[in-house]
Amino acid sequence: MLEDRSYMRENPHRSRWSANAVVMVAIVVCFALQNIATFYLRYPVGEYLALSKQGVQNGFVWQLLTFQFLHAGLGHIFGNLLGLFFFGRSLEARLGTKEYLKVYFLSGFAGGLLQLALMWIWPEFYGQFVVGASAGVLGIIAAFAIMDPEGTVMLNFLIPLKLKYLLYIELGISLFFTVVPAGNVAHAAHLGGILMAMGYIRWSMHRPSVEWNPLKARQRKRELVQAASKAVRWRQRSAATPELPSEEFISREVDPILDKISAHGIHSLTPREREILEAARAKISKR
Repeated sequence: MLEDRSYMRENPHRSRWSANAVVMVAIVVCFALQNIATFYLRYPVGEYLALSKQGVQNGFVWQLLTFQFLHAGLGHIFGNLLGLFFFGRSLEARLGTKEYLKVYFLSGFAGGLLQLALMWIWPEFYGQFVVGASAGVLGIIAAFAIMDPEGTVMLNFLIPLKLKYLLYIELGISLFFTVVPAGNVAHAAHLGGILMAMGYIRWSMHRPSVEWNPLKARQRKRELVQAASKAVRWRQRSAATPELPSEEFISREVDPILDKISAHGIHSLTPREREILEAARAKISKR
């Protein structure tokens, strides 16, 4: 039956919030608590939650996570939130929530580890501690650029720039200032986050025995049917649409179309295929 397929059923427990939105809200809340604790309570937030050589030596391994939710000021947090707003939600839509969170936090961990290693070796050049979501954010941007290198962004809202060139610029800046450290910016953390995201996405695309294609995931197919039928906005269902049993209709008609969308995009669909998607949406809505 149609409803027997997990990706064709409505999930009553599904949150209306995207993971990207939750991450952004968590960053803002943590920044507010960080400043309140520091100013009013005189609590040594940095000592326990910022990533530092001394903290890790004392066994504060949670700092590899908590440092990603602390920020050095309004400009710092605003830049990271801006990156998540423009790139995070789009990447999550492409990858799905689980893979999005993997990319974000693995990039943050990798960036923290690289910065920590250099702090350990050359503390006079790489500082005593690091805070900020930049490693994860730059990982998100790098992942998006790997998946859509020909996509275009408006640099400073004025200059059109292809994502692959944006990636080259960010990678070059991070690498140069990791080799030649200057200022208070954790460029090594940025570099670690970028490299982790690039490696993870490329590995995911070519990992053996698993075809990397998030849109083929069963739990995503129902969402895709709904989104695709809305996008094509096909108003009338043709009288020629075959009345097949639900299970056969899905396997014979809908699954190949979803595969085609995941491989070539929704604009590759023929009028007939768009009609079939609308028929699938109608079956779902009648349940």
